Amino acid sequence: MSAKKIIAVFALMVCSLANAQQDPQYTQYMYNTIQVNPAYAGSRGKTSIFGIYRAQWVGLDGAPTTAAASVNAPVGNKLGLGLSFVNDRIGPMDDNAISVDFSYTIDISYNYQLAFGLKGTADLLNVDFTKLNIFNPDDPGFQNNVDNQFSPNFGAGLFLYSDNTYFGVSVPDFLETKHYEHNTTSVAKDRMHYYFIGGHVFDLTYNLKFKPAAMVKATKGSPLQADVSANFLYDEKLTLGMAYRWDAALSALVGFQISKDIFVGYTYDMETTRLAEYNSGSHEIYLRFELVKKNEKVENPRFF
Repeated sequence: MSAKKIIAVFALMVCSLANAQQDPQYTQYMYNTIQVNPAYAGSRGKTSIFGIYRAQWVGLDGAPTTAAASVNAPVGNKLGLGLSFVNDRIGPMDDNAISVDFSYTIDISYNYQLAFGLKGTADLLNVDFTKLNIFNPDDPGFQNNVDNQFSPNFGAGLFLYSDNTYFGVSVPDFLETKHYEHNTTSVAKDRMHYYFIGGHVFDLTYNLKFKPAAMVKATKGSPLQADVSANFLYDEKLTLGMAYRWDAALSALVGFQISKDIFVGYTYDMETTRLAEYNSGSHEIYLRFELVKKNEKVENPRFF
């Protein structure tokens, strides 16, 4: 990549950092629902531990990387609790967030349940401007790093689901917090993100299921983001599918139920924008471990 291209991409990153600190992006959103909707906590009826790592725009210096881990479980018949950690890095920014989730579920029919969720988050932001090749080293806007700047936040969500269908709406962070460098210049701002999710599982044959899902994310000042995916599950073990992020990326997904406790997967994103000229795509790996009772079968078709 030429020096001009590197400078152009870094300029884009710095502008994004200055204007809005966006939530981390995942292609496997259908398995990582707890990160965006607290009402999901406990909905699988068992203790669920999930970890995911995403390397975006591989080959591009300073490209985003995200590591997230979560655990959620039911408490009795109505309550659910969750705990999650996210580390999000892009260019000079290193952001860490710890969240606690609480949900309360009611039965609205024989098949459907409705969960109400609350999320509390503690966020620590670091920005190290020494990682940038600054054209003017004396620019006052880049003289003072941001070190472990703390900001609290809270969010809420609704999650309607049955054994084969789900819908959700949520706002993980209600507070639009500004982060300041040396108490004068705002270097990042957390904006509200509105998430709308949905999915359904169709039985095609006795050992083949089809699972379409979608997520729409709306953020003030940013284009509407829509993700759609289609997965096929064969013999309750192998998952293969495709996903499309509107005007951004095309993805291939694969997952395997190693045992009734462990599910692993991998995703590759291929950019459909001009940014594809500067990177070799994005990679995502994930692992879900669930505490399943000895004589309990793998839940089917709860693929979310």
